[in-house]
Amino acid sequence: MTSPVDTVSDDDKITPELLKIAGVVVIGAIMSILDVTVVNVALPTFQTELSGNGEPLAYSTVAWTATAYMLALAAVIPLTGWAADRFGTKRLYLTAIALFTIGSLLCATAWNIEALIGFRVLQGLGGGMLMPLGMTIMTKAAGPHRMGRLMAILGIPMLLGPIMGPILGGVLIDAASWHWVFLINLPIGIIGLIYAFNVLPKDAPEPSESLDFVGMFLLSPGLATFLYGVSSIPGEGTVAANKVLIPMIIGAALIIAFVVWSFRPKHPLLDLRLFKNRNLTISIITMFLFASAFFGALLLVPTYFQQVNGDSVKQAGLLIAPQGIGAMLTMPIAGALTDKIPVGRIVPFGFLGILIGLAGLSQSTDPGTSNVQIMAWLFVTGLGMGSTMMPLFTSALKTLKEADVARGSTLLNVTQQVASATGIATISVVLTNAMKSHDVLAGSEKLPGVDGGLTAAQLAASSHTDKGQGLVEALNVSGATLQKGFQDLADAFQTSYLVAFAALVITLIPVFFLPRKREVAHLLDDEDGSTDVVPVVMH
Repeated sequence: MTSPVDTVSDDDKITPELLKIAGVVVIGAIMSILDVTVVNVALPTFQTELSGNGEPLAYSTVAWTATAYMLALAAVIPLTGWAADRFGTKRLYLTAIALFTIGSLLCATAWNIEALIGFRVLQGLGGGMLMPLGMTIMTKAAGPHRMGRLMAILGIPMLLGPIMGPILGGVLIDAASWHWVFLINLPIGIIGLIYAFNVLPKDAPEPSESLDFVGMFLLSPGLATFLYGVSSIPGEGTVAANKVLIPMIIGAALIIAFVVWSFRPKHPLLDLRLFKNRNLTISIITMFLFASAFFGALLLVPTYFQQVNGDSVKQAGLLIAPQGIGAMLTMPIAGALTDKIPVGRIVPFGFLGILIGLAGLSQSTDPGTSNVQIMAWLFVTGLGMGSTMMPLFTSALKTLKEADVARGSTLLNVTQQVASATGIATISVVLTNAMKSHDVLAGSEKLPGVDGGLTAAQLAASSHTDKGQGLVEALNVSGATLQKGFQDLADAFQTSYLVAFAALVITLIPVFFLPRKREVAHLLDDEDGSTDVVPVVMH
């Protein structure tokens, strides 16, 4: 595949040309990642404002605005590697930004929930290509000498998205309307199109392979179906529900069939032969376990502030900002070190920070715990996070040949998408079941719209809302009972944090196998395996 950045020289300096290219990729990443968390904040608003009969829509219905976007991402990511080879990285990147921007505009014009869900699919088709294409562009622009530092720049929006999303979403909805959750993408998208058109060098792709249609009809529906089942777990509360089990079985069967098929064609949709590269394999295993545990736990923090402390969405977003600050402090340092020493000597220190921070959070869940204490543990967690994720990405890609970078990026992004969805669903179920593990409040099973009754923990979780306060009054719950509910709720969060902590401890096993010795980088190799330059030894 022709490199989109052949005009950029490969030395040790971060040149202005490289920073311009990095700016293009960061804009795309911000659009794709920030949109996920911004829209999540708007779900309660969709329930009322997109209802056609005055009755609030079911949460399970409006949640499809998030699920549809995620499924579109999962379906299009595997096609990105082939499309980049076929149409060229620059052309495809411009198309992805345009699709995302047009989808955002259509979402803002949605007249009912069904239209919004449909437009979110279009938005996701563009958003799904932005991250793997961005990683490909950054990897080839940086070369093996500078990958760590450039990938650290790409990591900033990946960390700030979950932090800034709730704040931005809350501000836009409070100050204007839900439409601006999508309209905010228009100026960013237009700037991104103009910027990318002028900054990214032209590429002249010479496609040498056909699309793996069999693989496409196995993998894309398989991933989408499997993730649909996974995303249904929190709503059903169990893996055994038909809505969860049937899609997961069908999706898993299609994915297994793809794995069997993928070794037959010369150019499969997702190149599993890349797992012959030890660094890629170890990094992907580590990333899957890490992303499942960490992003599942990350989801709980703003929820804790809102349900236990009664903070607003904006306040919760501000309170978790120290995590992003900690990550931004260590990420440039980790990026610079990754260019000089193997990641096996960097990532363990990052994991240590995450484990210390998460252990501290698990002991800071009691009602009345100082926000300063929680924010301090979040800061420590952020320090560890900044030293972990992007070095893993860098380790996975830096020893691949240039011709394999696009497909390696695709493989990494598919892994992260599946891992994040699985972790969030799993930790959500742990929290939900822990909240339901206590006795049901007398009379709550008779309330309209309450299926099976409420425990004190469930009542406490919603007591900060108007509806929850109404339930407290309807059940005539005493202050002592409600206080016990908050303690039970805090214990449920503690249990969830400890499950995530245990999963991260298990992740230390593949972390131990990350490279700790000098390696030869093959990024500058020709497609036939020969090298035009002396291999770069990574220290």
